[in-house]
Amino acid sequence: MEGTNPVNKKLVAALSGGAALVLALTGCGGDGDDDGDKKVESWAEKVCGGMQPQLKKIRDANAAIQGAADEPDSKKLQQTDSQAFQQISDAYRALGKSVKDAGAPPVDDGEKAQTEALKDLNARSRAYEDLKTAVDKLDTKDKSKFAKGLNGIAEELNKLGKNSDDAFKRLQEGEVGEAMAKQKGCQRPSGGAPAPSMDANAPAGTSS
Repeated sequence: MEGTNPVNKKLVAALSGGAALVLALTGCGGDGDDDGDKKVESWAEKVCGGMQPQLKKIRDANAAIQGAADEPDSKKLQQTDSQAFQQISDAYRALGKSVKDAGAPPVDDGEKAQTEALKDLNARSRAYEDLKTAVDKLDTKDKSKFAKGLNGIAEELNKLGKNSDDAFKRLQEGEVGEAMAKQKGCQRPSGGAPAPSMDANAPAGTSS
């Protein structure tokens, strides 16, 4: 038990770093007065329309893992983490579908920006699916092995959180970003907390 809890807290920190990607993309409010291009606004409406349910899934999954940070039962911890990773994977996949279905934004290099953003979303979806598989394979009967395996998953999450989000940033540049910021679906809900600011690199020992 003493070996599992510190590692799971490291997992929480690493997860927060990864989940912050999408949440950060929706943090700006739409207070601009620029009329903007109607075609761009129409595109933004399509992309943002189904975004909030997916962001909620990511927030809820993040909260579930946080809530299990002190869970002494390895089996329950495994189930919580597995479900959360699957939920995040599904959310990223759905976000990718929204970007795909909306088509390329009607701006210069819009097709390239859409392609790269879609590639990034799908890659993240697959990465969390892989993490779910890894969690499911952990030996919950051996505390030491379980803690070691969980530590490896935390390290993979940490790497995922550090991956570049330039593709997303490019998708939100210029008038496209302004149009997205005006859409309620692309704004963080009032009272909706962002991913916690936790240091994914904080040391977390794993005594067995």
